Amino acid sequence: MKVKPLILIVEDNPGILLNLKVTLDFNGFNTNTARNGKEAINNLSKMEVLPDLILSDIMMPEMDGFDFFKNISRDLTWSQIPFVFLTARADPEDIRFGKMLGVDDYITKPFKEEDLIATIRGKIFRNKKIRRFKETLIERLKIDDYIPSLETNEIESIGIFISFWDEVIGPDLRVKYPKNFELSLSLNEIGTQLFMAANSIYGYTANSSARGILLEIENISRFGYIYFDAIPDEEVRGGIRRYMIVTLASNITYFDSLKIKLIFEELSLRIKEKQNYDIKNIYDKITQILLKEE
Repeated sequence: MKVKPLILIVEDNPGILLNLKVTLDFNGFNTNTARNGKEAINNLSKMEVLPDLILSDIMMPEMDGFDFFKNISRDLTWSQIPFVFLTARADPEDIRFGKMLGVDDYITKPFKEEDLIATIRGKIFRNKKIRRFKETLIERLKIDDYIPSLETNEIESIGIFISFWDEVIGPDLRVKYPKNFELSLSLNEIGTQLFMAANSIYGYTANSSARGILLEIENISRFGYIYFDAIPDEEVRGGIRRYMIVTLASNITYFDSLKIKLIFEELSLRIKEKQNYDIKNIYDKITQILLKEE
């Protein structure tokens, strides 16, 4: 029997909460409910199976939606759950703040049932693709002769590399910083597996639009934030040349990844416009984020 997706609804208004529960139950979802962020965290901590998506109001007693989101974002597992704000607060400042925090979407009340269901299904579908990508990548990086990375201090664990995909040679490592940054598994091998995992999940044109992903790569004892993008190139199949910008470190939190994403978006724009960039300056910014020196 097909398992129904589970939605955690967080809403302090009993009438709206009941309406959401009935609507989602009718449309083929299982639901778990909470009246505020504090209660929702308690529910999450007791769940054997985590929800496929969290649907949360903003204005709530004890713990509002923003604080609730910030709390779950500190947990590596919970932060992977798609999060959608459902609220009457349509103030552009609120929306910008939610987006800045990394919220997946923002739906304002009143809403159409079909729009709500379409948004939820779309977010769940995308998240399943991301999970499959992570599982595929981790499986590809499992090698029999793996040797764990040597113990290093935190700053020595941080590295950046930029790799373009070449149909003949595979990953073309264009930039690495620091230059002496090495792992037990070569960066070219990591690059190959990253590109192949993305291709197997999303298809060949997976990287035609920008996307970023945070994952833990146990086999090299690192976390990685990988930003995929592409530039037009008529000399390659499909007319696009894919590339990725990667930072590896002993630990990268979800909030760290949001800040790194902004840096990589700016860097990627420079790559597309063929502008010069200072990789040391980028490395220093990322190091400040990861070592909490801001």
